[in-house]
Amino acid sequence: MKIFYDHQAFSIQDYGGVSRYFTELMKQFYLDNQLLFELSLRHSNNSNLKNLSFSNHCNFLKGINFTGKGPLLSQINKLFTINRIKKTDFDIFHPTYYDPYFLKYTKKPFVLTIFDMIHEIYPEYFPWYNRIHANKRLLAERAEKIIAISKNTKKDVIKFLDIDPEKIEVIYLGNSIIENINKNNTEIHETLLSSKYLLFVGNRENYKNFMFFLSSILPLFENEKEIKLICAGGGVFSAEEKQFIDRLSLQNRVIQMPANDSLLGELYSHALAFVFPSLYEGFGIPVLEAFSCKCPVICSNSSSLPEVGGDAAWYFDPENQDSIVETISEVINDESIRNRMKEEGLVRLNYFSWSRTADDTKALYSRILKI
Repeated sequence: MKIFYDHQAFSIQDYGGVSRYFTELMKQFYLDNQLLFELSLRHSNNSNLKNLSFSNHCNFLKGINFTGKGPLLSQINKLFTINRIKKTDFDIFHPTYYDPYFLKYTKKPFVLTIFDMIHEIYPEYFPWYNRIHANKRLLAERAEKIIAISKNTKKDVIKFLDIDPEKIEVIYLGNSIIENINKNNTEIHETLLSSKYLLFVGNRENYKNFMFFLSSILPLFENEKEIKLICAGGGVFSAEEKQFIDRLSLQNRVIQMPANDSLLGELYSHALAFVFPSLYEGFGIPVLEAFSCKCPVICSNSSSLPEVGGDAAWYFDPENQDSIVETISEVINDESIRNRMKEEGLVRLNYFSWSRTADDTKALYSRILKI
């Protein structure tokens, strides 16, 4: 059995959950001598591709830092992939995003992973919504099987795309971050030693609800003079974010820093709590990352987050300021609650792993091929 993965996610993302998912799948499949795969990719700056153990499975020019961005990079990789489709013998095609370009070039069955329905739920945030939605609908209708990464995502796929539920399999994701307490890490340790902090991870735009969350916890900053908020990843603060932070007089309390997996593991490990106020998530990998680092999780009671966090996380209404600040205050002011949450998080983590993701995905491939 050979699976063909295309370039899409690795052209679009320098880092991110979609490319992380496919990289982790391939890492697991590399250890399985019953399943072969190819990642068709000519150029990429994706951080998940660094130090690959399975580089012999990739048509990828390693060591080249391609400075082109956007449509040019995608077009080069697409042309390369089309050529590989024509020349490669494989059993199942698994596109890494929603561009249906490949339908012209192969009649092999394909599996589509749908990560969320965020474009359909918040179309006002996506100027390219019509194209993404049309492509997703077309591929969902034509796919042999659809993988949804949570039951909530499956429910949304059925609602917005009118897809037969029998066609959709729920396969959960895993976690790649490990606890990391490194007292010699000069990049962040001074901050860790000098403050108690809440941790916000990843993108902050639109439905991630960052600005509303920040204004909601203003009373917390006023009551807890030592508390800071560290925003890991997601890029530097925008001009709008800086102005908003200045307006709230939180310039010295809200800090943004870049974070690779190692630094992120340390940030989780030292935080009072990880807070995830997003209005919508298809899965929510950061919840598992926090659990693995013994970090209490406080998150929205919406979309897939309660499905992933279970009884190990504490929840608030992400659109209610009182709910946000009261829930966070209760957790950070009670060490016994936090200790209990840490233990429950480790237990909850046992339900999710990349090896289980890969096993379930391989089983799906085998059913399609009837082997």
